[in-house]
Amino acid sequence: MAPPRDCAPLAERVEELLAAGGPLPIVAAGQPVLRRGTVPYDGQLGPALLARFVEALRVTMHAAPGVGLAAPQVGVPLRIAVLEDPAPVPEEVAAARGRVPQPFRVLVNPVYEPAGGARAAFFEGCLSVPGWQAVVARHAEVRLRAEDEHGRPLDEVFTGWPARIVQHETDHLDGTLYLDRAELRSLPTNEAVAALWNEPAPRRAAEALGFELP
Repeated sequence: MAPPRDCAPLAERVEELLAAGGPLPIVAAGQPVLRRGTVPYDGQLGPALLARFVEALRVTMHAAPGVGLAAPQVGVPLRIAVLEDPAPVPEEVAAARGRVPQPFRVLVNPVYEPAGGARAAFFEGCLSVPGWQAVVARHAEVRLRAEDEHGRPLDEVFTGWPARIVQHETDHLDGTLYLDRAELRSLPTNEAVAALWNEPAPRRAAEALGFELP
């Protein structure tokens, strides 16, 4: 069977990125690769190269640091993302946000859909939009379908903060940034969040800045 038509260019791009060693450069908002969407993974990298790329995504995510990273964020338009969240937050924050530890996961060709009608809004940031955060209302529970790096199927319901991570990273694969879904009146710098709005939920920020929560 012939390889996919775009196999060589994508494999060459990934090999070029990996040749530098260490964490990969993260692409910032404004670069077209973050807006064009991705192509489904269909063996373009081969098992060995895919394993090396996944490990590089993991290293880059940890170094950033972040709790998720999508392939377009390192300039590769493939439908692959990784996530991992040790959830190192105070108990009250974890309870308010439904933030529980998540093991390292590889999501290949993920898609999600709402599981129920509830929505939750919290401040959210992005490694490709450094220095800023905004309140984003997202589905409180989603059903995720994907495969792992070995082709094993995943069909799982995520709730709370893990559901937010799944939506954020899968959105990247569709060319969507969190700012597209954000309440822009809430937009502050990281420093402003730490100084003014460092609370488990953004209720006081909504009142002060004039936006609504679901």
